[in-house]
This record gives sequence, structure tokens and C-alpha cells, in this order.
Amino acid sequence: MTICNPLRQFPGHSVFRPISGRVVAFLVGFLGPFGAMVTPASAQGITLLQDTETERLLHSYEDPILHVAGIDANAVKIYIVNDTSLNAFVAEGQNIFCNAGLFIQLKNPNELTGVLAHETGHMAGGHLIRDTRAIEKAEIPMLLSMVVGMAAAIAGAGEAGMILMGIGQSAAQAQFLSFSRVQEATADQMGQRFLRETHQSGLGMVHVFDRMANESARAGVDEKQFASDHPADRDRVALMEDEADASPYRDVPDSPASIHAYEMVQAKVIGFLLPVRDVLYRYPLSDKSEPARYARAMVYMRMPDLPKALAEINSLIKDEPKNPYFYEVLGQIYVSMSQPTKGITPYQTSVDLLPDAPELRVSLAAAQIATERKPVEKAAIDNLKIALQQDNDQPFAWYEMAQAYSDLDNEPMANLATAERYYVFGAIQPAAMFAGRARQKLAKGSPDWERANDIIAVAATQPKQQRSE
Repeated sequence: MTICNPLRQFPGHSVFRPISGRVVAFLVGFLGPFGAMVTPASAQGITLLQDTETERLLHSYEDPILHVAGIDANAVKIYIVNDTSLNAFVAEGQNIFCNAGLFIQLKNPNELTGVLAHETGHMAGGHLIRDTRAIEKAEIPMLLSMVVGMAAAIAGAGEAGMILMGIGQSAAQAQFLSFSRVQEATADQMGQRFLRETHQSGLGMVHVFDRMANESARAGVDEKQFASDHPADRDRVALMEDEADASPYRDVPDSPASIHAYEMVQAKVIGFLLPVRDVLYRYPLSDKSEPARYARAMVYMRMPDLPKALAEINSLIKDEPKNPYFYEVLGQIYVSMSQPTKGITPYQTSVDLLPDAPELRVSLAAAQIATERKPVEKAAIDNLKIALQQDNDQPFAWYEMAQAYSDLDNEPMANLATAERYYVFGAIQPAAMFAGRARQKLAKGSPDWERANDIIAVAATQPKQQRSE
């Protein structure tokens, strides 16, 4: 598991796929009080986590729901936000953002599945598109009042002008909040339907929103419908509970295997994110369970107390010698110890056990490049090519590719890899600059020369004002 800023490139052993280069139009929040307009510039403050094990577990919950919702699972991206609070939201229609806090605060797989079912309800309902139109519609009374208010202020009635502008803004907010409440109720109903159609209990969703209602009550949050973008908490929970009680799958429990997989990822997230004292309190040395040892392996790696981290992860490998994620962590521990050569073997084992996971292969390549041995770096390039064939939207893979080619004195390919990295970020003009440098020395007509031309051609189609930025 690694942390990164989606719009900032840096050396490390892995990096999360970015969302830069596109405007994230509107966020429909699971807990968000209003939603927000987000652009790539403001998104720079979002820190994302990348972890194959966690992402695949989330997809195992989400993909069956997407199927019954009629949404192509291959078109949906799930991102993990480095935030320990309880929140999830969808953006641009087919991107789901899950706070790491979901794993920390939710109790079981059914609760997390309930959150995902709710968010899928927003996607299936096309709420992002409708939200954009609602915002535009809500802006009309606000803008009209601002025109009238400014005219009054210019005429000398400054206080009256401010009042008029305030009325317009309140009317716009009330109009939008009313629209959002309907959306939230619709997402609840659709989420419960998706859970029924996948033969899962809807009680997990009820329990999550019930705890939210209790927290709101303790915090003294105003539950009047007019002042909330969600339906009043208690009414919302009651309606959801009726839907869950009516389902023939109300009492279907999570399977033991599902609970174990959830608890392992939960321990991994807790060990990676929470303060050391909190982790060791929750998973004391007396606890010899697999989740406890996993959490301690992560927290010892962070401290760092690398001998203890090695002892914990090696004990897990002894129990589960076919678990690719344990070998990934072992490789990461060795890299943290500045021993990349020792990290190569466990990373290679993780790739052998899970060859269709590009992030694991990129981690292996990063360890190979860190050895600074040219024959090993050539093998790293081969691994990076495979990883990018599986998923070319990986800026860190392109970063490592550029580093490897540079170490091997292949300047044109290093420039092309750098161009690809900027292209993934959506930074088209820097991408075109490096593509131009690469094209000068690449064999004319070769696939790499053609790719450099493609990037340059895309840059030429950008609006003039965008090119000058």
C-alpha cells in the first residue's frame, strides 16, 4: 500500500492512477453536506492510496451490484482516498471514491457493500448529469438577484443591495438542496433494490445510516429537511429499514471467507494509517490472529522497526505461502530497508501468483531499477511494458520507464516515456515538448515515432488559450 498525490510525481515503489487532465464535474457525496465543484487544480490537495488487495476487494463487492444496475464494471474506476473519515462519493458518473475510513469505521463487508450500493444508485440514476443541470438552474435566481442587488448598491442603497443578493443565494441554495434530497432518497431505494437482486441483506446500509443519524443527533446537527441536502436522518433510516425488512434476503449473513478477507484489509489499512499507539492497542502482541499480525507488520514497517516487520510478515507467509499480497509487503519492507536486491524475489513471487495485477509488476520493476544494474534494469523495462499493456494509465510506471531508459543511455525512449507520463496527467504541452525531443532521434515510421507524433498532434488541437497556459 502506498500514498501519493494524484497530480504530483515522485520516486517511490508505486503510485495511484491520477484523475488529472479532466474536470471532475460534480461530487455526489455519501456524507457530504452539499457537494462541490472540483477542478484538477483544486484536486491537488487530494491524496490517494493505491493497494491492489484493497482495490480488488472493493471490486468484489461492487462488480455484482454494477451488473444488476446495468453498468459496465470495466468502465468503473474505484479510488481510495487517504482520509480516515467515513465518506464515499461518485464523480464524473463512473468513478467511485472511497475513503480509507470506510475500512476503519465500518464493521463488516455488508456495511461496506451497502455504501457501494448507495453510490451505485447515484450512478445508475445519472445524478451527476442531473446535478450539473440543477446547479445551472439554481444559479439563475442567484444571478438575477445579484444583478438587481448590484444595481441597488450602485444607486446608493448598499444595505438593500446586499439583502437582495442574500435572498437570491438562499433561494438558489434551497432549490438545489431540495433537488439533492430527492436524489439521496432515490439512491437509497435503488441501492436496496440492487442488494435484493444480488441476494444480499440491506441491513448493512441501514446500520451505517443509523449510526450517522446518531452522530448527527449527538453533534446537534439540524435535521430539518429544508436545511439538509439529505432527507431527514430518522425518516431516511426508517424508509431504508422498511425496504430491508421486506427483502427475502434480510438475514443473509456475510460468509466466513468474506469476513476474513475484510478483516485482513481492515487490519492492513489501520496498520498503514492510524497512529502507532492506536494500532498496537487495537492489535496487541497477545493477539496472534492473521489480521493482528498483518496490522503489526504494516505499523512496524512505518516506525520503522524492520526486524519486527519481517518477523510478522514471514509468519504470515508461512501460514499462507500462496498469498501474493504478503510477498508484496515483504518486498516493500526490503525496499524500505534500502535493500532492493532482496526485494526483487518476493516481488517476483507476488507477480507470479497474480500476473494480471499491473501495480505489483510496477513495484517489481521499481525494485529492479533501484539496483542500478543494467541487466536487471533491462528486465525492469520488460515488466513495465507488460504492466502498461494491462493498464497504461499509470504515471509512476512511465516515470520508472524513463528512469530505466535514461540509465541505459537511451535518451529518445526516456523522452518518450516522460511524454507519456505528462500525457497521463493531462499536461499536454509538456508531453508534446518531450515527444518532440523523442521524435527527433527515433527511427522515422517506427511505432514509437508514430506515438510521439500522436501526442504532438493532440497538443496542436488544444485551444490556443490552453496551449499558452
